[in-house]
Amino acid sequence: MPNMTPKLLSTYQQVMLVSLRTLIGWHFLYEGYFKLLVPGWAADGTRLGPWSSLGYLNGATGPVGHLLHALFSAGYGQLIDAMVITVLCAIGISLMLGVFTQTGCSLAIGMLSLFYLTAIPLDGVPHPGMEGNYMLVNKNLIELAAVLVLLCFNTGRIAGLDLLYVAWRERRKIDSEREVT
Repeated sequence: MPNMTPKLLSTYQQVMLVSLRTLIGWHFLYEGYFKLLVPGWAADGTRLGPWSSLGYLNGATGPVGHLLHALFSAGYGQLIDAMVITVLCAIGISLMLGVFTQTGCSLAIGMLSLFYLTAIPLDGVPHPGMEGNYMLVNKNLIELAAVLVLLCFNTGRIAGLDLLYVAWRERRKIDSEREVT
């Protein structure tokens, strides 16, 4: 697949793509931060301790949901929860700063696919703890499509630390070529 270069995009298109990347990055970072700092709560309002994905997995109906629930029940719950928080924060930082953007987009696609396959909205009716009641389409699938756009346009090359790194690397290459000649 050819790599879209910023020169082929108008300034407005570049600003919109970087804005989309930043907003999605903020969403991921905030989700990880929120899970890290806010405790889990029972239905009766009592504090359960640190955030846990168990409540989400208990309502999961998708094929991956059953697998993750089994792993959680087998004693891997704390590891799963720690991984979710860490990866959400890492993706958020990556996309917001535009650093390792392609990797951040790939991880976001993986996480969003995992979330979608954990609880595919098949019945079109509201469920407690889940946003919306759409048939097959939910916010995870929509955000996944948006991240695919970011991946295709390589938005780190438009603005962010990836752009600075590429410029630095090209400057070093030119300087080393001058030294040789």
